[in-house]
Amino acid sequence: MSSSDKISRRAFATLAAAVMLPAGAHHAPRPMPRSLIKPPRLRAGDVVGLIAPGGRTNDESIAYAVARIEALGFRVRLGPNLRAVHGGYAGAVQQRVNDLHSMFADREVRAIWCIRGGSGCISLLAHIDYTLIRANPKILLGYSDISALQLAILKQARLVTFHGPVASSGVSEYSTEHMLAVLMHPQESYTIPMALENSRRALLEPHFALRTVTSGQATGPLIGGNLSLVSALVGTPYAADFRKAILFLEEVNEAPYRIDRWLTQLDLAVGLGNAAAVMIGICDHCVPEDEEPSLTLDETLDQHLKPLVVPAVSGYSFGHIRHQFTLPVGVMARLDTARQTVTLLESAVS
Repeated sequence: MSSSDKISRRAFATLAAAVMLPAGAHHAPRPMPRSLIKPPRLRAGDVVGLIAPGGRTNDESIAYAVARIEALGFRVRLGPNLRAVHGGYAGAVQQRVNDLHSMFADREVRAIWCIRGGSGCISLLAHIDYTLIRANPKILLGYSDISALQLAILKQARLVTFHGPVASSGVSEYSTEHMLAVLMHPQESYTIPMALENSRRALLEPHFALRTVTSGQATGPLIGGNLSLVSALVGTPYAADFRKAILFLEEVNEAPYRIDRWLTQLDLAVGLGNAAAVMIGICDHCVPEDEEPSLTLDETLDQHLKPLVVPAVSGYSFGHIRHQFTLPVGVMARLDTARQTVTLLESAVS
């Protein structure tokens, strides 16, 4: 692994200029570019950069992630600060920003895979060099707290990123199939069915069940991510503009009253009815706390989804679950509630 951890001399000058920012430096948001940028496709043997932009990680998780990436046929380059620790974060803000910048600046790295989510990504947003990212487009993959990076990068650099497994996620044939199809094989149209494994699990755990609240078809760009992060970005230069978009949301380990609050915030700020459709993933362990009186998860969702005239569904195969598909953020797609599918209407990579 020593050779894969090194940065090529050819990229050293560019890398040094990109990452050696003064502590606390801010990159002021600029007007959003209009054209959408798609990163180059991933190919067998490519170098994948491994970073931890949010929560801290450990040697066991790193070893697992490296083995997983290599088993898929790629080479690994570790972020210089991957093992850093700052409280619950994977290093101080500048360390995590530097790792993100170094991977985008490194000419040999073709994709950047986040080892986990956790928390802390939102603190990076004002320090990111979005011009660097736009000039060096490449795949950024992850979910959960990584949603903050994905929405900011879409807004400020117009780069397509990928809401999908983190590198420490459990291996799943379904997840791997649909992840690699999106990242490696550009197609003008690609239909993603829901995971049968999740439907089987729904027999014992009802929140894994596919539910259609409002039926229909809808077309629009895929915009969204982790609900708490999408909500937290409201009112900032990095907020998701999901008007006329397929808004996708997922959450984990949160009580229904918090989900109600965050959905209300999005409705007040943008209007859920202004989306082309609303697609909720599998929200695992989102149950009432301490036996307090509470609506159920489905009752909470229905309060927000039933009044909508646009298609609205829940229980789709994405979120903090093993069998999840990969959503390219910003790419045009079609939701079909009758077929219970999501179809990408353009390639997500070039």
